[in-house]
Amino acid sequence: MKGKKIGILIGVSAVVVAVGASVTVTQQNEYKLIRQFGKVDRVISSSGISFKIPFIESTQSLPKETLLYDLAASDVITKDKKTMISDSYVLWKISDPLKFAQTLNSSVESGESRINTAVYNATKNAISSMSQDQVITSRDGELSDMVMEAIGTNMDQYGIELLKFETKQLDLPDDNKEAVYERMISERDNIAATYKAEGNSEAKVIRNKTDKEVAIQISDAKKQAEILEAEGEQEYMKILAQAYGEEDRSEFYSFVRSLDALKTSMKGEDKTVILSADSPIAQIFEGK
Repeated sequence: MKGKKIGILIGVSAVVVAVGASVTVTQQNEYKLIRQFGKVDRVISSSGISFKIPFIESTQSLPKETLLYDLAASDVITKDKKTMISDSYVLWKISDPLKFAQTLNSSVESGESRINTAVYNATKNAISSMSQDQVITSRDGELSDMVMEAIGTNMDQYGIELLKFETKQLDLPDDNKEAVYERMISERDNIAATYKAEGNSEAKVIRNKTDKEVAIQISDAKKQAEILEAEGEQEYMKILAQAYGEEDRSEFYSFVRSLDALKTSMKGEDKTVILSADSPIAQIFEGK
């Protein structure tokens, strides 16, 4: 009986161990690879409990979340043969765990090594196609776009997706940084002086053109005024001719002019007017 109980206990223990060895738990942030004799048989992508054949199948986990790889700072050469220091990082993830396992033996370190080579070469090629000034001004995102475009889909063959490339530092070596900055300042000053000179020249042309147009307009206005004045004089003389052309009109016009002259002479407190006998005004009152 004692031996029988021991046998049952051993059997139960074996069953418990077998059941435990057949259960695998997949977390939400991981892929679970099921291998048979070292070869990947299937990939579990959903979180939860799965089963495998105990002692025949084994499991391996791969990260499912976004990973960060920080590249080491390295020297790069610009198009104009200037040395710069590039320090960058990438965000990446495993997009195809089966392909990742088959090509990189399920090693995150191997994946980072492939990423390092691809990103470094793309960065080097991008910077070598630009002058130093262009590289400095491309730090706002243009360089990142160029690197991502250069890499393209090359990492798909490893089951890797590059999400983002960013430059932490893109600077000059300390030994020539000051000289380069001074040269850049001098070049910017020269460009500013050129723009200022061009602006002054353009302003002078505009002022001369405007002064000429104003002079022409004033001349035209004076000419038009002289024409109108001449026409007015002509009309005035025509009216006078008509006024004196007939005897009755001439007399009436002389009468009105005499009254106007009398009115003008009688302004002020003294209302006394002394006229000679042959004065046109005196003749009005005498009825001549």
